[in-house]
Amino acid sequence: MARPTMEDVAARAGVSRALVSLVMRNSPKVSEHRRRAVLDAAKDLGYQPHIMARSLASRTSNIVGVMVSDLRNAFFADVVEGMDAAAQAAGLELILNTGRRTAARERTALESLLSFRPGGIILLSPILPAAAIRAAAQQAPLVLVSRTSTVTEIDTVNDNGEVGTGLAVDHLVMLGHRRIVHLDGGGAFTSAPRRKGYRAAMQRHGLEPMVVPSEHTDSAGMAAVRKLLNLFSHDNFPTALVCGNDFNAVGAMSALEEAGLRVPEDVSVVGYDNTSLAALRHVALTTIDQPRIQMGRLAIDALTERLRDGRTTPARRRVEPSLVVRSTTAAPR
Repeated sequence: MARPTMEDVAARAGVSRALVSLVMRNSPKVSEHRRRAVLDAAKDLGYQPHIMARSLASRTSNIVGVMVSDLRNAFFADVVEGMDAAAQAAGLELILNTGRRTAARERTALESLLSFRPGGIILLSPILPAAAIRAAAQQAPLVLVSRTSTVTEIDTVNDNGEVGTGLAVDHLVMLGHRRIVHLDGGGAFTSAPRRKGYRAAMQRHGLEPMVVPSEHTDSAGMAAVRKLLNLFSHDNFPTALVCGNDFNAVGAMSALEEAGLRVPEDVSVVGYDNTSLAALRHVALTTIDQPRIQMGRLAIDALTERLRDGRTTPARRRVEPSLVVRSTTAAPR
């Protein structure tokens, strides 16, 4: 059965195609009586407006392309939830895909999003080269979340990572910990400020920093702990870990448990992000909260300011993290 067209709706409602177009664009120029007739006809026929065709016809687009770095990380789901709420309020439609944490796949995903001729693009923690992101920003307004940029055409939304890991170290020191190790996020663009904040806090407390290279995955957290187990005996093992994110922290806790080290009795663990994973009762992870839903809303707000308000100066939005204490931190034994 052929898909119903705008002409079919017009014929059923007894109006012109142009009037159907006005109704589908929610124009205020249509009377309530005729609007209802068109909407009833569309419902009877099962008609759905074609977003791409509508965008091409009006030479504007309400589509926002969103690329998520890693679908397994709950942090991104929360950011997208904030985007979705703000997008609906602004009359925008989100299209999502994923880069699967590889630059090559991200490049393909970005090209796919641009093929929809979107009104704007939002990239969540991409690892793409800066040149590729800059080129995309020449085709559509672009916002980076959890990555910085100095390009005028690109807006950014980030948390204050230096403050975040500083809060984690301060919390652990207050509990009495002195041998505190940071499992960092490797090549992720959020890793450098978090690493810097950790080092600064350790030095502020007169403690020796130790950074173990890792990544923002559970498997990397497990591998980092296994590396530490090769360096330290159980009796001399660091008493606390500041992990690059919650996903990493859960992997670290799993490896600690496998090795017979208890959390928090033997080793305290702090994550980063405060995702839904951290709040699960059997995880109950002490972590650093990024206001993720707020970050998603700020990303949409930045786009609408470009698209509808004509802003040309770069927006640099930064949110402040906070400490959330749960069950994975305690005084050292």
